[in-house]
Amino acid sequence: MAKGKDARVIVLLECTSCVRNGLNKKSPGISRYITQKNRHNTPGRLELRKFCSYCHKHTIHGEIKK
Repeated sequence: MAKGKDARVIVLLECTSCVRNGLNKKSPGISRYITQKNRHNTPGRLELRKFCSYCHKHTIHGEIKK
C-alpha cells in the first residue's frame, strides 16, 4: 500500500540565470533538470549547481513547482 506522504518526492530544477535574463535572443529556452529529494532531510527549496546548455556554463538551478 502506498503511504499518503512519502519521504522522497520528485522536484524540477530550473536555471535561475536564464529566468533572470528573460530569454534574450541568444537563449532559445530555459534549462531544467528532474531529480528527487528527501522531504524530511531537506524541507526547504533545493538549489544545485548544474550545467545550463543555454548559458553554456555551470549556474545555480533552483527548485520550482510542478
